[in-house]
Amino acid sequence: MSDPHAPAPDEATTARQVTVHEHVGGDAFFVELVDRFYAGVAGDARLRPMYPDDLTDSRAHLAGFLIQYWGGSQAYSEERGHPRLRMRHFPFAIGNAEAVAWSGHMAAAVHAMAPEATARALLLEYFERAAHAMINVAS
Repeated sequence: MSDPHAPAPDEATTARQVTVHEHVGGDAFFVELVDRFYAGVAGDARLRPMYPDDLTDSRAHLAGFLIQYWGGSQAYSEERGHPRLRMRHFPFAIGNAEAVAWSGHMAAAVHAMAPEATARALLLEYFERAAHAMINVAS
């Protein structure tokens, strides 16, 4: 039984924070975002050689990672372990030009998906930062 003399909790302590994953509509948003991203990569002479001929696994891995990162299912880590993004990208020569190209395709995909302004800003800032964090060669 609750204490009738206890102060009522305020909204800040009882409100559940909505994740970006929920805010943009869940898994479907990230699956489509990744599809749009890879459509750009498919025609990019600089980036396409870094990917396997069949992009099926690449799409699934990126979508799973993004779903997890933005507050959805933890299936990515359950299946693949810790993301270790720098380690997974180390075999590829990634300079500033590659980072700019990657983040450009991701930004185009985000803009095409047209999430609301706050979610859009969070996504774009993250993708810009993540792309440049993968740089492992001087350009």
